[in-house]
Amino acid sequence: MGETHAGLVVWDVDGTLIPADLRWLRRAVAGTYHLEESDVVFPTSRVHGYTDESIVVDTAIASGVTEVAAEEGFSRYAAVLMDVMSHGEAELARDQPAYPGAARTIAALADYGYVQTALTGNLRVSAEYKLAVTGLDAHLDLDIGAFGSDARDRFDLPAFVADRFRAKLGYPLDPRRTVIIGDAPNDIATARHAGFGVVAVTHRLTSEELWEHSPDAIVDRLEPDTVLEAIRATMGADQ
Repeated sequence: MGETHAGLVVWDVDGTLIPADLRWLRRAVAGTYHLEESDVVFPTSRVHGYTDESIVVDTAIASGVTEVAAEEGFSRYAAVLMDVMSHGEAELARDQPAYPGAARTIAALADYGYVQTALTGNLRVSAEYKLAVTGLDAHLDLDIGAFGSDARDRFDLPAFVADRFRAKLGYPLDPRRTVIIGDAPNDIATARHAGFGVVAVTHRLTSEELWEHSPDAIVDRLEPDTVLEAIRATMGADQ
């Protein structure tokens, strides 16, 4: 089977497609480790752009849990998180709606023939839930995505995308025709590690702050024509 798509677009979720919100993490860490929510302390770094496993374990330790207990307790986290999020579905829909233009941009890229998926530090179950609640899942093939439930180190996640892409589509992923869209420096670093292109969106950092990390392109909003132009420029003039 030969390649028939325009390219692969790999979306980050929190901070890129929907606003990041630590309330779910705080509640789930508290429930997982039997802490009061007010006692949950986030580490000063390694929160945005990292995987849930890394964030949760580091947060538990920062909150006074021993390293051994933090590691052992993570096995309970997914179930607690999904309970927290399902009980808060209306709150999620109200307070964490998709960024303006996100749904239109995803739909437009699908019309132009791009395969789309997600690469996120979220566990797959929570990523799927957030994308479904916010109405962003229709054109994303999450079976070829990569998630925080696949590996603790975000740099390991692109390899899952490549393996799943080949298994499903029948031919290898071409890094030159693959673009990550994210909002954090670690999204850019992950793309560079994998040899993918990267477009950064200024939802949380300024363009000046993002340019310090050398993305291929920066967009100020998720507007279909703007994002398409950035992707095409990143993949090359032949796109």
